[in-house]
Amino acid sequence: MIGDLASDTSDIRLVYCPFADEEEARTIARTVVREQLAACANILSPSLSIFHWQGALSEQAEVPVLFKTALPQSKALVARIVHLHSYDEPAVLVLPVEYCPPSFRAWVLAETLAID
Repeated sequence: MIGDLASDTSDIRLVYCPFADEEEARTIARTVVREQLAACANILSPSLSIFHWQGALSEQAEVPVLFKTALPQSKALVARIVHLHSYDEPAVLVLPVEYCPPSFRAWVLAETLAID
């Protein structure tokens, strides 16, 4: 059993970011994993985003990515994604992970150089 989630904490973060296309998503995902800013990147299926931009309602196909990282690396990861991203204002969201198995936590910390 996982245990009482209310009492468990985690220093793992999910970072969500949509990209213009699969090529950009793949290139940036490989870069940040290679640089050990993220332990893993999951490139998801293309999605349709509907949003206001510069006063107009827009629709655009995008490729979302979920990055798994450690809290100490999350700000550097966001900065790197923003630097590499093709959008003027990329949506890069850092989400706390309430719980994950200790072995997964250890792997993420080891892969991102954020070792306990």
